[in-house]
This record gives sequence, C-alpha cells and structure tokens, in this order.
Amino acid sequence: MQVGRCCRFMWLVLLFSTQNIGATGVGGTHQSIPPSVVKLWASAFGGEMKSISAKYSGSQLLQKKYKEFERAVRVEEIDGLRLVKRLAKNMEEMFHKKAQAMKRLVEAAEEAHLQHEENPDLQYEYFNAVLINEDVELGGKFVLQPNDHFNNRSVNLSLSVVQVPTNMYNKDSAIVNGVYWSEALNKVFVDNFERDPSLIWQYFGSAKGFFRQYPGIKWKPDDHGVIAFDCRNRKWYIQAATSPKDVVILVDVSGSMKGLRLTIARQTVSSILDTLGDDDFFNIIAYNEELHYVEPCLNGTLVQADVTNKDHFREHLDKLFAQGIGMLDIALTEAFNLLSDVRIFPYLIGRESAFADNLKWMACANKGYFTQISTLADVQENVMEYLHVLSRPKVIDREHDTVWTEAYIDSTLPQAQKSDDGQGPVLMTTVAMPVFSTKNETRNRGILLGVVGTDVPVSELLKTIPKYKLGIHGYAFAITNNGYILTHPDLRPLYGDGKKRRKPNYSSVDLSEVEWEDKDDTLRNAMVNRKTGTFSMEVTKSVDKGKRVLVLHNDYYYTDIKGTPFSLGVALSRGHGKYFFRGNVTVEEGLHDLEHPDVALADEWTYCNTDEHPKHRYLSQIDAIKMYLSGQEPRLHCDKELIQEVLFDAVVTAPLEAYWTSLVLNKSENSDKGVEIAYLGTRTGLSRINLFVVPDELTNLDFLTAEDKEGVFNADHFPLWYKRAAEQVPGTFIYSLPFNSGSENRSVVLASTAIQLLDERKSPIAAAVGIQMKLEFFQRKFWTASRQCAALDGKCSISCDDEHINCYLIDNNGFILVAEDYTLTGNFFGEAEGAVMNKLLQMGSFKRVTLYDYQALCWVHSESSDSGRTLLDPYFAFFAAVKWILTELVIFLVEFNLYSWWNSDLTAKARRVGPHMQVPCDTEYPAFVSERTIKENMGNIDCDGCIKSFVIQQIPSSNLFMVVVDNKCDCSQFGPITMDPFEIMYNESLKCERLKMQKDRRRPDTCHPFHPEENSMECGGAGGLTTSLSATLLLALMALLHR
Repeated sequence: MQVGRCCRFMWLVLLFSTQNIGATGVGGTHQSIPPSVVKLWASAFGGEMKSISAKYSGSQLLQKKYKEFERAVRVEEIDGLRLVKRLAKNMEEMFHKKAQAMKRLVEAAEEAHLQHEENPDLQYEYFNAVLINEDVELGGKFVLQPNDHFNNRSVNLSLSVVQVPTNMYNKDSAIVNGVYWSEALNKVFVDNFERDPSLIWQYFGSAKGFFRQYPGIKWKPDDHGVIAFDCRNRKWYIQAATSPKDVVILVDVSGSMKGLRLTIARQTVSSILDTLGDDDFFNIIAYNEELHYVEPCLNGTLVQADVTNKDHFREHLDKLFAQGIGMLDIALTEAFNLLSDVRIFPYLIGRESAFADNLKWMACANKGYFTQISTLADVQENVMEYLHVLSRPKVIDREHDTVWTEAYIDSTLPQAQKSDDGQGPVLMTTVAMPVFSTKNETRNRGILLGVVGTDVPVSELLKTIPKYKLGIHGYAFAITNNGYILTHPDLRPLYGDGKKRRKPNYSSVDLSEVEWEDKDDTLRNAMVNRKTGTFSMEVTKSVDKGKRVLVLHNDYYYTDIKGTPFSLGVALSRGHGKYFFRGNVTVEEGLHDLEHPDVALADEWTYCNTDEHPKHRYLSQIDAIKMYLSGQEPRLHCDKELIQEVLFDAVVTAPLEAYWTSLVLNKSENSDKGVEIAYLGTRTGLSRINLFVVPDELTNLDFLTAEDKEGVFNADHFPLWYKRAAEQVPGTFIYSLPFNSGSENRSVVLASTAIQLLDERKSPIAAAVGIQMKLEFFQRKFWTASRQCAALDGKCSISCDDEHINCYLIDNNGFILVAEDYTLTGNFFGEAEGAVMNKLLQMGSFKRVTLYDYQALCWVHSESSDSGRTLLDPYFAFFAAVKWILTELVIFLVEFNLYSWWNSDLTAKARRVGPHMQVPCDTEYPAFVSERTIKENMGNIDCDGCIKSFVIQQIPSSNLFMVVVDNKCDCSQFGPITMDPFEIMYNESLKCERLKMQKDRRRPDTCHPFHPEENSMECGGAGGLTTSLSATLLLALMALLHR
C-alpha cells in the first residue's frame, strides 16, 4: 500500500560528473606552487598537532594501560540472533506488564457498571479537570503536588480527574452516572502504579465522551477558553473499540448540495477520515449523473488510511463542486464492486426529512446506522455513532483484544508534554483495551462502555536495550505490523528550535525509507510478517546533522515481540562492531575509581533500573551501583554484566586523572591556554573530563553537556567524536569544527582518536579520547607552520602571506577549518573555491555522496496561486468580500452555537497566516568525503586562458588536508559547489505511482465483523424531521468490510 514518503536519508555514492574544465595535466608546465614546500608545511603542522593532541589527551598512556590488561581480557563475538531474541523477550515482559495493568482496569470497570443502576436524577459532585481548585461548581479543592516521575508536574497520586469536552454539558445525566460508577477505578489506578512505578498516565475514555485520567492533574483551556479534546477521537480509542475495516465513502455532489450543505458534507467526510487508522483502507467517490473518484488515480481500488493518504484526499475534497442530478444507484453499484458483506451508514445533510425513511431502512437492512446532520456542530457526535455499531460484535463476543498504537505524539493530552529533557513532547505508544457492558439485558445490543489505556514512552523501550552490546555504530529498532517505525535512531518526529513541534507525517515513516539500501524490502517484509532471521547489506549513514557520511557494512538480526504487533531488529556493523570484550577487576578497586569526581556515566543508559521503586528515583546511577553491589537493596535491579565492565573501565582509565592533573599543575605547559578540555569515553558509557582552564574561560560551554546531543552518550548512539574516531586509521586523530559553534572568537576545534584493545583488525574499540582547543590557537599553529621553508638562505619561494596565494586547511568532508578569510571558517570548501573543488572531484581526491531526506520540511506560499487574482482585480476582491460576508451571515443565522464557533475552520486557517508555511517534502543534497588512498595531488585549471594551479597535501596522522591555491585567475565562471538541499519535484504520473504503491502489511490477527445475536434494528432514527418536497441530502455511504 502507499505509504507516507517521509523518509530519512538516502545516499548514492557516485564520482562527481565534472563540468567541462579545460585542465593541464597533473604537474603541467603552469604549476607555480612547489609541492615539496606544501608537503613541508603539512608535515610541520601535522607533527606539532599530533604531539599536542596526544600529549593533552593522554592517548598513548591510555593505550598502554589497556595493553597491560590485554591478557586478563576475553574477546567475544556477539551472537546477534541470540541478542535480538533476548531483547525481544525483555520488551515482551515490559509490554505484558502494562497490558496486565489494563486488564485489571477493565475488570474493575465492568464490575462497577454491572452493580450500578442508572439514575436519571443522580446528582454527584466530581473533580472536573478544568474546574478543580476554582471557586465554581465542580471546582472542589484538589491537592496537587509536583512529582518528578511526571516531569515535575503537579499531580494527585490518590485520585483521578474527569475531563468533559467543551461542547458537552458536564452535568448531563449520562455523564454523571458514568462518572459515578467509574469512581471505582481510582483504587485500581493507585494499585497499578504501586505494582509498576514505571507506569505514567492511566485513563478511561468513556463512550459517553468524558475522560478519566490518573494521576489527577489540572487541565487548562486554550486561549479561547476551549478544550477540544474528545477521547473518542483518539487512535487508541478507535483501534480498541473496532476491528480493521475497508471503507468506501459516497458523496452526493448534485446541484442540491450547493452552499452550506457541501461544506457540512466535506466536514463529515473529514471527520470520518479522522476515525480511520493505519490498519484501515478506504476510498472516496463523489457522484451526480456520473461517478467521480476524488482521486482519479485510485480508480477502482482502496488505499491505506495513513496520515499522508488522508491528507491527500482532504486536499481533493476542497475541489468538489455541486452540479447536476444525484444518481445513487450507480454509486452503490460501484461501491459493492469494491466491497462485500457491507454495513451502510447513511448521513442526511440538512433539516429536511425527504428520503429519511428510505435511508433508515437502508441502514437497518445492512446493519448500519442512519443519522441526520443539520449543522457543522452536529458532525462530530453523529460521525461517532458508527463506532458504537462496529464495536457490537466485539462486545457480544466479550473479546477484550489488547491493542497497541503506532508511535505518536498526542499534544492534545497534558501527558503528551511530558518529556525526557523538558524541551518538548515525547514519542509514545499506547496500550488499550475495550470495556463492555456485561448486563444480560443489554447483551444483544453490544454496548461499549469505553476504553482504558496507558502510555508507554518510546524511551522506555530504549532503556531495555543494552547499548554497550550493540557497538559504536550498532542500534536497535522496532516497527509496527504496517512497516512503520516505532523506534529508530534516524526517526526525526519533531522540528524547530526551542519548543519543538510535530512534523505532519512523523508517524508513517516506513522502515524501507530509512534502511533504503534494501531495494527489495527483504528486511522490512520479513519483520512485517513476524519472522526471525538475519540480513546483511552495505549502508551509508549520515552523521553530524547530515553533513558527513560513514560507509558501513551492517548485519541485521530480527524477531517478533510476542503479544504485540511489533517486530524488533538489531543492526551490528562489521569489524569492531561485532566484538565485545570482558575485563575483570575486584569490586573494591572498581568502586574506588568509579567514585572519582571526574567520572560520569551515560545519563540515558540503564546500569540500574531506578524507576521501579519511588525510593530509587533520586539515586544517581553511580549511587545505585554502589547500593546494588553492597547487597543491601534486593529490589534494585541492575545489569550485572554492564556494571562489571564499567568497573573495569574505571580502573583502566583512572591513571589519566593524575596524568591530566600533572599537566594542569605544570605552569609551563599550556601557558597560552590553547587546550581547554581533555575527555575520554569508553564502550560502557563511562566518561572522564578534565578542564585545563577554569569553567568561565571555556570557549564552548555546551560541549559534553546535555545541550550537546551529538557529543554525549545517548540512548541510541555513541558520541559523534567517538563514532568518527572509530573509523579513523588507528593512531591518528580526527579534527573537526563543531557545526553548532558560534562566532569566530567563540569557536573551538575538537581532536579525538580511538583506543584499540588489540593490534588486530577485528579488535574491539575500547575507548576514545580527545581534546577541545581554541580555534584561534589551532589556526595560529597552522600559520606558523606555513611560514617554514627549506631554503638555505632563508628566502622562501612561496608563502601563505603572498598576495596571490590562498591557503586553506580542510577536513576529510571538505569543511574549512583555517582560511585567511576568517568568515569562511566552517563553510564548505566548494563554496569558496568551486573550480578547485570541481577539479578535486574529477581527480578522485574527493567523492560526492548524494543524500535524500524524506522527512524534510519545505517553505511554500500559504495561499494558492489564485490569491494573486484578488490583488490584481479590485472588482473580484470586492465581490469576493461581499460573498464571504453574506455566507458567514447565513451560517451564523442557521447554526449559531458556541461549539461551532469554537470549532470552526478559523483555527486551521490561522496556522497558515503569513506569506509562507512549512509542508512535508522530499529533498536531495550532497555530502563529500576524501579518498583515503590519495595523500597528495596537484592540478591546473584553465579559466578563459588563465591557468589556476593548486596543490593539496594530506596532514600526517590526521583527517586534514592543506590546500594551496594560486588566486591570480578569475574562475568565477565555474560557480560554487554548495551543499544546499533542493526539493525533489514529482510529476503527476509519478505521484500516481507513489499513491498506488503496495507494500506488505499484516493486519491484526483478531477481527469481529458481525455477530448473529446483534440487534440490527438499533440503526438510528429520523424523528423531529420536517417534510419538504425539495429535500436535499448528502448520502455519505460508508461500507465496511472486515477481513
């Protein structure tokens, strides 16, 4: 089926297709820059930088210390299949624990309802989530206290609160009765939380519309005083209440549907689409005298109801216009060709009663439901009626199917704002179960009471994954039965700085769009079909905000997570990523060195599970390890193997603390304070940091802090400097300028190197060390080295100070670290020297790698192209304004009520105010990487008869290159080479093919389409209608097939 094209990155490694550059051969007669001099400069600079980097990082000392323990270390090859099965089992147990909590809620709710007698006159004061602690009715005193487990929100751990949608009367008899009997859930909420303190929000969404949430929290309306949240619209509710369905919606677009009726019809269809999920398939057909598929490309087929497809159809709904005569028979014939064993749900638009009896008969004869929609305010409630009908078979069967949603961010719920870092919403999945009426007298009516659920943040899944077992580039990922990503390190659901926001299609990123090298979907389809196995392929992974790439060979291992619709995969990179080693030291010496003040452990790694019991939540990981090893706390569960290895790393790396301290104390060292920080990280997430300057003098305050996401150990990745060092030739340093550096005088250079355990090629990487130095210090060293020459008389034939020479220092991805023009620092070399970069690509010194981002956002004009007409034609503008005023007046008079006023489309339009808006798009952009085997090169470029020469020389023991360019020629004719992305545009034919694209899906195992005991005569009513000979209707026919 068609999936949302919101993918990660794709890379295609190609040699750059060069422009037609007239070039004299390498070493031609126009060469004016002596390569020997450049090599001298490069050698001098490289030698000094390696000496400084090795000295202040302590790399040689650390390598020596690991060598001393070599005989006591046991190297093991990781059994990927065994590992993924163990991880899947851990996740299964965690998920099962959440599901059992929901089962207890279901049992309590059904028992409470069974014992309750409906009382239409019941008066009951409950804690209204919006009104608590207000001096109003239902605003009783409700004790709230900040709780760190709920992100320091003020909550009540003893009681729940009840939220009622703004458009519903909060003292309605049905709501008061439901609230009354569901008070019995409070005790179970508390008991569940005591049994499993890792639980976050638990809730019961009632079929009557109210929402009971634990722990209790105060809800705040939006700026308009409205809370639009209705639990019955949420995916977890709909998924638990119904079975997967195929839907065809028939829309009457005859002339009688003009004006407000067509507006209501569009809103009705849109609301139906809101109730469809990834397991559902649909199409929309408009009809008058003829059939009109809303999306002509999908004539005669059904499409998956993912976010992208539903949005696509909504855009086409706006293009519908009313004319002609409605011929329902041809529309029904087409629908029955697409479906069989259908239910029919007719919706009559307007206040007239013509055809109402016929439509109700049609609904009753086909086990559906008939409703009439008179105003926009009626749409939501009437659309929801079909869900109650679809839930009947499941209720009568007493099948409490446990459902799990796809990963989502529900910003409507207060709990959605709970975040790990306090900076934005959190990705989560929800486990939910339906609640039924078990009263015998209502059995054949199949009454759904509601749905219970609890949220499981994706970060909880990551805590079950031992990152130290996956290696530097390895990772775990999980997908749904539809192939969509539940968790993957490349998933980017949010965008924006500061308060981040959801991307429109973040929940439908397909695995095949991230692991794009698997052209045949072998990995994806195997996981969708819940198989266990292995797969291998070469991949290109982007790092450092997509500006750099690493080429790796990954081995994949996968299996299903039983009891859920999810499958789990593990990717291990070949080479050092497939090996793990075990060291052994005594607990006493390990703890002694672990408690050093310069030691830190990875915040997001689970050494000990401190979430299981409230008394452990305040423990640091190091304190938890100490408590665990003391044996005084049996309830504290820890990863024994990881703790043993982190103790080993603490002992081996301990000598660096004294070494760094001696450098600090030696006043003659680092007198100009060019080196600011020394740091190390080990494969167990242990870090040590030493400052050579006082904190206030640090140039980059964010490095190695939580603010620097890519520079620290994370739940799903090693630090960037660690990953890049691991792919560098052993014994060499990798230098880089962080892309988040500020202005020139606040910038730094990082230098890091990997520490191998053994001299063998397949040796595990034990650790990585590095330093942070001032950019100004680094650049000064470069300019000093470039003034050296070998001439006996001291007169150099060439110098970087020469007016006609430009000298650059670039890294292996082509980014400038040093240039005479300081404003170029951090820029891509091709932007400054396009002709030279082009030549380097032609000669093979650099390769171009094409990347694709299917999760990009592009700026577009918020108004359609027709908007220009209103500016150019004053008469059109005048009549449009009059038409708008009259239309709004009619709507106001016909259907004014607070709900429609609050929920009008004005909100949606407000998001588009201004000349531009961001929309999902696909983009392509390049990255560049040097060819390791080419250490030096030189060339000449013909620029309209003027010969431009250059020399490139690798800096020894580094990833850097010195480039010296003769600037006498104007080569602007070649233009710059940039890394700017550009949007990939698709023609209509390709768009159609993408819509039709069918991918493997696995629908849920259980299905409840019909039940023989079902009371199909409860199928709606036509009471209160007025008769009109000119009756107009929209028949939104929804036919459902459960398969």
